[in-house]
Amino acid sequence: MNKTLGLFIGCFLLPVAAAIAVLKFDLAPTSTTNHGRFLEQEVVLPIKADDKMWSIVLNLPEQCDTSCEVQRKNAEQLKVALGKHSQKVSVVLFENEAAPSKHHGRQSKLVPAAFYLVDKHGLVVLEYLYQPDPESNRLVLKGLLKDMKKLLNYARSK
Repeated sequence: MNKTLGLFIGCFLLPVAAAIAVLKFDLAPTSTTNHGRFLEQEVVLPIKADDKMWSIVLNLPEQCDTSCEVQRKNAEQLKVALGKHSQKVSVVLFENEAAPSKHHGRQSKLVPAAFYLVDKHGLVVLEYLYQPDPESNRLVLKGLLKDMKKLLNYARSK
């Protein structure tokens, strides 16, 4: 057999054999670099993009309790924490229809008092659940900001 033909076949078979081994022996990496949780089902929100690449959505419950108030304050702090990225990201509050000047139509598929990362087409990507412990909740919000900055840097590099 010709050397070139053998090298060509080897270059094809080696990656195929490696892929089969990874799948058969379950050697795929299980860790992720994101801090939020991916949703198991597809949820699309009726959000107007307004030339914003991403939105951070807070799903407020019908009856606002302490978790709701804490998350409202956190949403205001997120606007400030975004800094130079605030032109590319909007912070949206979803709540009941009694409150004017907000987006209406609380979503039943979304957990109340949780933050969500939503792309410009309204597709919910990541979920950040409310933690009753203030330190844990601060870490969740810090992870949300890290994920947002990664997404913005990735979008800029395209």
